[in-house]
Amino acid sequence: MRKQVGTLIVITGSMFAGKSEELIRQVRRALYARKKVQVFKSALDNRWDSAAIATHNGVRFEAIPVSSSAEMERLIEPDTEVIAIEEIQFFDEGVVNLCNRWANEGRTVIAAGLDQDFRGQPFGFMPILLALADEVVKLRAICARCGQPASKTQRLVDGRPASWDEPTILIGAAEKYEARCRRCHRVLNAPRNGHRRARRAHHIPTVEAAGQQERLF
Repeated sequence: MRKQVGTLIVITGSMFAGKSEELIRQVRRALYARKKVQVFKSALDNRWDSAAIATHNGVRFEAIPVSSSAEMERLIEPDTEVIAIEEIQFFDEGVVNLCNRWANEGRTVIAAGLDQDFRGQPFGFMPILLALADEVVKLRAICARCGQPASKTQRLVDGRPASWDEPTILIGAAEKYEARCRRCHRVLNAPRNGHRRARRAHHIPTVEAAGQQERLF
């Protein structure tokens, strides 16, 4: 019998673009097809329910909270055919090799996560994951300022744009973030050549190196 061909699907875009809804939709399709499915989420994301994926519209779907890629790997059952991962950008870099290996084993891996941080810069290892994906679903939200299609995540501090040097990860929802288009997106104290500086300041690992590291952002 020929081995099942695996696939890696990455659902990405800004906050409020519907990534979680799309992940849940694809998981439900897999369940309808009677596939064995396991759904995981980062333990960092405790905004609504520590043991469920929750959309901004209030839809919930049961998920297993884990703190690292190693913990997720230990919990995978041998007969699982579909693996779904919510907010994958919160995981350590080892998750990249893990997703790639699972796909090579013939499983379907569906991962949802931000492609850019609040500065509008590539989010950690996400560029590598997107490059390895067999399919990328890029979603856009609606700009909270002008109503145009939005691909940026605007962080707000006391109603004002956040500063460039703030921590990359700050868990929150509508009280801290908005979707913005390129024209309306703002970051205070952003360097003029911010993209080049960010690339030097944040190490982007190779696929091999990603599998050897297990730190949380």
